Amino acid sequence: MDEKSTITALAALAQSTRLQTFRLLVSHEPEGVPAGELARLLGVPQNTMSAHLATLVQAGLIMGERHSRSIIYRADLNAFRDLALYLLKDCCGGNADLCAPLVDQLAPCCVPAQIKPDGKVA
Repeated sequence: MDEKSTITALAALAQSTRLQTFRLLVSHEPEGVPAGELARLLGVPQNTMSAHLATLVQAGLIMGERHSRSIIYRADLNAFRDLALYLLKDCCGGNADLCAPLVDQLAPCCVPAQIKPDGKVA
């Protein structure tokens, strides 16, 4: 991630409908959401949603995949991770105590399941 792509991504998210769209897509990972369903869920006309989706695709935050006659959109979580890391890199200036509260709030987001030696999920 570089400064130019960071600015493009942040500019894409700096609009209410696009931010809501991105958050909705994140909450529907990994399945994704068809474009028409996104428009319906957010109460946005389909042509307006299409323009917002194009902006998010161009910013590299989402991707679309054609399935028959519809396009399923998904959040690009790797790109978002790169954006967040770019913004937070060297945030503490070497003082880990400054970053600890942020890391603590992010860490319990998705606790992976523990697999027991017998192959069962703990």
